[in-house]
Amino acid sequence: MTDPHADLLRIYEDIVGKPDDAPHLGVADVVQRDRQMNIHSPDMDRKPTRAEAEAALALLRRWAVDVTAEEVATLDPLVSRLIPGQEVSNYPALARAYPDAFEVDDAYKATMPDLQNGPSSLIRGVKQQIQHVGISNFRLPIRFHTRDNGDLTLETSVTGTVSLEAEKKGINMSRIMRTFYKHAEETFSFEVIERALDAYKSDLDSFDARIQMRFSFPMKVESLRSGLSGYQYYNVALELVESAGVRKKIVHLDYVYSSTCPCSLELSEHARQFRGQLATPHSQRSVARISVLVEDGAGCLWFEDLIDRARTAVPTETQVMVKREDEQAFAELNAANPIFVEDAARLFTQQLQRDPRISDFRVIASHQESLHSHDAVSVLTEGATFSAESLDPQLFASLFHVG
Repeated sequence: MTDPHADLLRIYEDIVGKPDDAPHLGVADVVQRDRQMNIHSPDMDRKPTRAEAEAALALLRRWAVDVTAEEVATLDPLVSRLIPGQEVSNYPALARAYPDAFEVDDAYKATMPDLQNGPSSLIRGVKQQIQHVGISNFRLPIRFHTRDNGDLTLETSVTGTVSLEAEKKGINMSRIMRTFYKHAEETFSFEVIERALDAYKSDLDSFDARIQMRFSFPMKVESLRSGLSGYQYYNVALELVESAGVRKKIVHLDYVYSSTCPCSLELSEHARQFRGQLATPHSQRSVARISVLVEDGAGCLWFEDLIDRARTAVPTETQVMVKREDEQAFAELNAANPIFVEDAARLFTQQLQRDPRISDFRVIASHQESLHSHDAVSVLTEGATFSAESLDPQLFASLFHVG
């Protein structure tokens, strides 16, 4: 086995010359074991070559083979990362008790790694802009205005995203939450959401951004004939999108209703009339997802207003409180309003077109058939905001209402 100290001397000679040519070098300091080298050469200030660095690394690894891990750590704890098989070694042994008294100061924080804000050389994959990156389903209680009953605090799921430029490694996800919390105590409206979006666009130095807030909105509804009332819950989402400097305010609503098949209704009546045969038309729980772009300066579009529009278009909304007289009334209401899925899309559209506060919109209807083992669906859009040639493969599955 060769002597690592002799190898070190050879590497030194290759770099700065032989000891005779280096008057400030003590030869004994280089050759003897267990003594530090005392080298004073101006040549040592020059930048080493890659070949010299590779030779030094090879020598360091050879030395580490014959010493203990503690000796490596004594030299420098980081050296273990350069030694094959010891990349995760960490000596001396780490403390296992949680340090309650430890406090983080600015100097300590400055030493902590921040990979997401690192150089572009750390990017994995293609260096390309990402349209939206952020967090989803960040939940907190939010207070909303209502049309009739003052303010209402609801558990709200927040999605916040920003654009990421091609040369940036990533974003600090927690900044979105911290920024949003600054506005969490306010009663929310689109104006408050805009202030939150401005804040985290600035914090994250981004040019495009999106905030979406999802919640279940309660609204008391009357039964059809018994005089009872109960709370109907509507899945609602508010969305503020900024792209290329243009902001759009969008409201999404899931409206659940019963759809009686017109064809099945007529066939049932045919059986009664021509054969005296009792028959019932098939009906099914159905869901319409209505998304509307709110027109700037046209006034507040209350959640209740959009729900009223949907109920006017298709009055066979599923019921909350039901006695026998209500159940009979619901059967009569369905018979008076038989509806194909195509009819549903057009009826909702008719109501949306009549509201000056609504600009572009999209209606997605899903009739979850009791006759077939598949659903009947339709999509109708107006304007460029919601126009799309491709649909999420799970879109219609997400319209399934589980009660």
